[in-house]
Amino acid sequence: MIVAGVDVGSTTTKAVILDGDTIRAAVIEESGPMPGETARRVFARALASAGLREADVPVVATTGYGRRLVDMGGLVMTEIKACAQGVLFRPAPDGPIRTIIDVGGQDTKVIALNDSGEIEDFSMNDKCAAGTGRFLEVLASKLGLSYEAFVEHALSCDTTIQMNSTCAVFAESEVVGLLARNVSKAEIAAAAHNAIAQRIASMVRRVGQRGGYCFVGGGALNRALVRSLQNTLGDPIYVPENAQLVVALGAAVGARRRLGEITGRGRCPADDAEIHR
Repeated sequence: MIVAGVDVGSTTTKAVILDGDTIRAAVIEESGPMPGETARRVFARALASAGLREADVPVVATTGYGRRLVDMGGLVMTEIKACAQGVLFRPAPDGPIRTIIDVGGQDTKVIALNDSGEIEDFSMNDKCAAGTGRFLEVLASKLGLSYEAFVEHALSCDTTIQMNSTCAVFAESEVVGLLARNVSKAEIAAAAHNAIAQRIASMVRRVGQRGGYCFVGGGALNRALVRSLQNTLGDPIYVPENAQLVVALGAAVGARRRLGEITGRGRCPADDAEIHR
């Protein structure tokens, strides 16, 4: 059963082609100003990588910010549901996942799962850059650092400096003030990561802090943010392989379920944990 999932995010678009329990191809590309066109191009690249034609993939599920901007004639899923399905596709090494943290470029989601793996509650921050990858990108630019250098600066420092601003615009002014007081860029970078970790932790508490943390999305690739979150939450955090592809993978799992309904084959073994929004 070959299916595909396409996650049309505000910053990047991801496509995953799933063949049974194997990821046969995966492609990531910046969404750009025309996310619908990007989604079709990313899907075509994934097909080429897998050596497939579009006719070989009977169901394609779309999800993400721009999921309704592209019609691939399959299934449209919410990011919350797709994220949960992607996380549960393979078991975590250290026990069941109870809290999913998804940090993207423009929004952050925290999803609480019950003992059966069903979505129990979720919280989403999509009204402000604070608490998202964009917040860190803005502050990196203000310090005259690339994003990669900003992360490395943060990792090099254990700081007790606090950033008080929860707004990206005000945080820029706060950075200027800290630099004027001769606070090092490393200390500011570490403080910025701690600030975003504290904001995410408040979302975790909102849905019921319960441990079993899994961190996905582009933010999960930031080692400084992973460290800050672990310190703030006081528990280890599991970052799965291909963390940025998890939502697209979950969409592919949803497509596989839809194909099972169409063909009458039912679910594949990995689909046993039913997920509800």
